[in-house]
Amino acid sequence: METDLALYITLFWNAFVAATLLPALSEITLASLVAMGAGNPLALFVAATTGNVAGSTLNWWLGYRLADFKDRKWFPFSEKHIAGASEHFNRYGKWSLLFAWLPIVGDPLTLAAGIFKTRFLPFLVLVTAGKALRYGVIIIAVSKTQS
Repeated sequence: METDLALYITLFWNAFVAATLLPALSEITLASLVAMGAGNPLALFVAATTGNVAGSTLNWWLGYRLADFKDRKWFPFSEKHIAGASEHFNRYGKWSLLFAWLPIVGDPLTLAAGIFKTRFLPFLVLVTAGKALRYGVIIIAVSKTQS
């Protein structure tokens, strides 16, 4: 039981980091755990989704507070990332948050949602839906290859 808990906590943090610009491969980690039969698939799904959404929420908060932090050396997003996400966000609006799981554009997109002061509840619902769908598809696909 303690081993399972450590597994879920590790996956949570891996998925959290993956939602930032720091390198992490939560999809590969999740797929590997499912393929090895490690842990409960539903608990793995919850840990990965919750961690990834929490990381995106941090991005939203940073975007919301961008005026306070953007000139700091440690700030994880460059002006180029912000400009690209802003252009995309202006074109497609809040519904683009369903694609916050995409590599490269997803993380700056959640930052842009904060910059543009997207209300938190719609942000949370849309980001969670997209990320949950992605992790659900991974679990189902890997489970089917195991049968």
